[in-house]
Amino acid sequence: MKMIYGVNDRPKFFRLILFALQQLLAILAATIAVPTVVNGTISSVMAEFGVQIPLMSQSAALFGAGVGTIVYLLFTKFRSPVFLGSSFAFLGSMSAAFAGGVSAALGYLGLIIGAAFAGLVYIVIAVIVKFAGVKWIDKIMPAVVVGPTVAIIGLSLAGNAIGDLSAGSALAETGEMLCSPYLALLCGLVTLATTIVCSVYGKKLLKMIPFIIGILAGYAVAAIFTGIGIAADVDALKIIDFGKFASMQWYPDFSFVNAFFGGSFDAGEAGSVGAYIGTIAVAYIPVAFVVFAEHLADHKNISSIIESDLLKDPGLSRTLLGDGVGSVAGALFGGCPNTTYGESIGCVAISGNASVVTILATAILAILASFLAPFVTFLATIPRCVMGGVCIALYGFIAVSGLKMLQKVDLGDNRNLFTVSVILIAGVGGLTLSVGKVTVTSVACALILGILVNLLVNLGKKDGAAGQDGAPEAAQTETNETSGGNTNA
Repeated sequence: MKMIYGVNDRPKFFRLILFALQQLLAILAATIAVPTVVNGTISSVMAEFGVQIPLMSQSAALFGAGVGTIVYLLFTKFRSPVFLGSSFAFLGSMSAAFAGGVSAALGYLGLIIGAAFAGLVYIVIAVIVKFAGVKWIDKIMPAVVVGPTVAIIGLSLAGNAIGDLSAGSALAETGEMLCSPYLALLCGLVTLATTIVCSVYGKKLLKMIPFIIGILAGYAVAAIFTGIGIAADVDALKIIDFGKFASMQWYPDFSFVNAFFGGSFDAGEAGSVGAYIGTIAVAYIPVAFVVFAEHLADHKNISSIIESDLLKDPGLSRTLLGDGVGSVAGALFGGCPNTTYGESIGCVAISGNASVVTILATAILAILASFLAPFVTFLATIPRCVMGGVCIALYGFIAVSGLKMLQKVDLGDNRNLFTVSVILIAGVGGLTLSVGKVTVTSVACALILGILVNLLVNLGKKDGAAGQDGAPEAAQTETNETSGGNTNA
């Protein structure tokens, strides 16, 4: 699709700030949701042992996402418009860091060590790719595999968007939802409708910031209902929990501070540090391989949107290094390993803005915003129904961008038909595999199964014959990456 701003374009300052804010709003819900979920899990685990720990703050997660994204951009030489944010894939791994009632200091150190293990996996794979090239990826992941897999990334999130559509802000004290689901649904639909109208009928700048206008419209309607509810003391009208402003945290609670200054290790812990590190390694390393599969799918997706193969320029080895080292940097500050965000990619597609400068500005804005308690708290008060309205569009665009990859695929060929069918059904059906504490997500399962089916139906097929799209495969252009001649790596 045609981008209004290309990868190397630089919007004017005022527009740049608006675009950065829009990107931040697009990734916000998932980024701050991860520490919220982890807090609930580790608090209950530690309570069994009578251990109190400082909670992972949303502002620190925001700071970590900004730092991780900047690291990623540096490794990719500012050629890949991708934002990194807190990864849901590592939720179980992060919980394992606090298992057994370890002290807060050791638990937060475990988060950092775990992220380092995950980053190490990416570094090892990056080295392999550096010497082996990327042609093997084109062979095992052609459009017939990548297209439906990208579609599954969007479709697998559909339940989250629809679930959020009828929910308001949870009360900070109890986590309860008091508002009427019908009023919440109304606010979500107002958000969605405003976003659509701005994107389709808007002119110039309005067309490029549909999410900001949509969120503000939905928030305004929710605020009106909430104001009436507070005045009339009717809980069903209270969609926004303004009480969060009374308990806002004024500074990020960095993981390395909790790890090295959050208390001392006792003798029992010191004696079992080796076993503890082994547990962390088992919890993080397998998940890193799962996230690697999603890394490939996300970069194939954004490549199709901006019409430039990021796996060749700047190269898969660089995107992997950026993602891996960025995850470690993010976890050092926020506790959460990072990953590429489909919401960010969807925002690029809808707004037509692929400017890397916008992504850099978003990362800087995330870092600065983490120190502005009122702003972070305002973001946290955006009700789920409003974000649900936005996410219907975001997740839908991810799904559609994947289906667009199938336009040139001959679905009259049973080999392609079986491959696409298996991926879609496995992904939509929610096929997952759990091995101990490791859960292979539905997206990863669908991708792996699709690769296997594609290899099965193409056994004995000669190179140079009809490709997966039914046409002769185009000759691959040799790049510095595949030839190993890139001296900047």
